[in-house]
Amino acid sequence: MAEDKCGVAGCEQPAVRSYAREACESAGLKPADEKARRMHLCKEHNKEFKKATRTERKLEGLGR
Repeated sequence: MAEDKCGVAGCEQPAVRSYAREACESAGLKPADEKARRMHLCKEHNKEFKKATRTERKLEGLGR
C-alpha cells in the first residue's frame, strides 16, 4: 500500500491525518489538488489546521 503524501501545495511529507478539503481551505491551507474531496495532512500542517480551527471545534463540542 502506497503511503499518502501531504495534500498541501509544495509539501512532500508523509501524511498522518486527513480532513475534508473545504475545512482545510477555511483554515488557510492551499490544496495541491483542487478536485480532491479530502486532504491528507502531514504532522506540521495538521498542527496548523488544529490551531486554526480550535475555537470552532470547542464551540461545536459545547453545543452537544
